Amino acid sequence: MKLLEGRVAIVTGAGRGLGRAHALKLAEQGAKVVVNDLGSSAAGEGVDETPAQEVVAAIRKMGGDAAVNTSDVSDWNAAQE
Repeated sequence: MKLLEGRVAIVTGAGRGLGRAHALKLAEQGAKVVVNDLGSSAAGEGVDETPAQEVVAAIRKMGGDAAVNTSDVSDWNAAQE
């Protein structure tokens, strides 16, 4: 049994950088991962699901379970979703 098996992890900013690394490591340890990322540029402009979709694909390729979420968690109503 893996350390996080049966648990769900929500990782914000999981499309790139440290968020991506954390999402992959959590999945490696057995967690189901919600990959939250707006996919915006470093300036905060635009929306692109591609980075989050790529992380979900990598997690599924290693046998894990993951889902994309592109909600803006700085918006209370969006975060509740």
